[in-house]
Amino acid sequence: MYAFKAQSGITPEFASCDTSLVNGYVVGGHVHVGDVGRPLAEWLGALGLTVPGMPIGSPGMEMGSQRDAFNTLLLLHYGSTKVFERHA
Repeated sequence: MYAFKAQSGITPEFASCDTSLVNGYVVGGHVHVGDVGRPLAEWLGALGLTVPGMPIGSPGMEMGSQRDAFNTLLLLHYGSTKVFERHA
């Protein structure tokens, strides 16, 4: 799994437990389906999306009404990122 993450461009500081490929883009961590469903034109020039860690309240990490704020990051080349979506 770690080799796949590295080959996909997810460096350890942006990694989480789950990683997949969607239409040739990497999706790492507990990314909200609404983020994945946004037009691929918004992803141009990127490797994919990731949610680092396992924030409470992110998809698959629900704990009642408790929620952590978290960002979905757009993975860019050479290890850089930018915020794709903010979740409160």
